[in-house]
Amino acid sequence: MSNTTYIGYYFKVEPLQPATEILIAELGYAGFESFVETETGVTAYIQKDEWFDGILNNIYVLTNNEFKISYTFDEIEQVNWNSEWEKNFNPIIVDNLCSVRAPFHEKPDTKYDIVIEPKMSFGTGHHETTHMMIQHILNNTFQNKSVLDMGCGTGVLAILAAFKGAKPVDAIDIDNWCYLNSVENAERNNAAHINVYEGDSSLLKNKNYDIVIANINRNILLKDIGIYSKCLNQNGQLFLSGFYNNDIAIIEEECNKYNLKLQSKLERNNWVALEFKN
Repeated sequence: MSNTTYIGYYFKVEPLQPATEILIAELGYAGFESFVETETGVTAYIQKDEWFDGILNNIYVLTNNEFKISYTFDEIEQVNWNSEWEKNFNPIIVDNLCSVRAPFHEKPDTKYDIVIEPKMSFGTGHHETTHMMIQHILNNTFQNKSVLDMGCGTGVLAILAAFKGAKPVDAIDIDNWCYLNSVENAERNNAAHINVYEGDSSLLKNKNYDIVIANINRNILLKDIGIYSKCLNQNGQLFLSGFYNNDIAIIEEECNKYNLKLQSKLERNNWVALEFKN
């Protein structure tokens, strides 16, 4: 099993808005996969294998004279991630129904309470896409339905699906840290019926689900939508996120090739989460 090293970029931004929002959007397109907004700007993370010299060359907000943006970067040792996360992580509550918090946070009065320690995996609920996928799960029936959480990160979405009565639940991530962290978080939350696997969509051969959740990024989704469609049972639901509002057309076009029809859309700070049915 491989360990993944990350590069962390520490941006100081003046004024904070709208520059920070624009910066996060552009970095997302460049391949950065997690962001922590700070009092002075934003910290962004990208896998070292995805990084290259000049990765910021097409981040146009950096050259905008209306903003003053400086940055430093370094490699992030996985063993140091917990301390960084604890300094920045605050509990969140989605729609007054679902909380996502750390073990050291006080338990809130919500119907669904998820306790996680993300370490070097991502998907705490703070990012817009995870937040919206939580909303989709809250708004739909999962009782006794088989569910796939593709690109599971911390396992938050799989855990919430299990809390809502889904079984069985498969959670898959290509990153070893995410795999290990999802196993730990599922156990921590006593989330039965969750099976966690390390790998990619090649693991889905001969698998079938009532619901597929995929919060990844546009390019991987476009490559794998056809595979997801083969996994879906009749009248199945496919929830997709990890892309922007202006990506909807190309995502919907690909889904339509497999008779997957758009049912609903959530939008948050230009990020979107879509529901399709076959």
